[in-house]
Amino acid sequence: MKIKPLSNNVVVELIKEEEKAKERIFLLQSGEKEKLQQGKVIFVGSGKITSQGKNISMQVKKGDIVLFNRYRSHEIKAGDKDYLVIVEDDIIAVIE
Repeated sequence: MKIKPLSNNVVVELIKEEEKAKERIFLLQSGEKEKLQQGKVIFVGSGKITSQGKNISMQVKKGDIVLFNRYRSHEIKAGDKDYLVIVEDDIIAVIE
């Protein structure tokens, strides 16, 4: 099944803890010290439409590894895989 996110939504596959173990763990500078989640971008929407009708293109692309706050995501299941849908504005960084 192919998922087509609309507007500035992004579908990511969560990177599991054992895959992250060889990489760094990123922490927010907040009082709660929430761990940021890493995910691989699977699908991206066409971009945000402004009130004037202008399309603002996406800054992330399929295959990017991104950092985001999981509490701002929506979980979906497609076939036997679990994905998260997040708004591009909630992506904190792209890991290069």
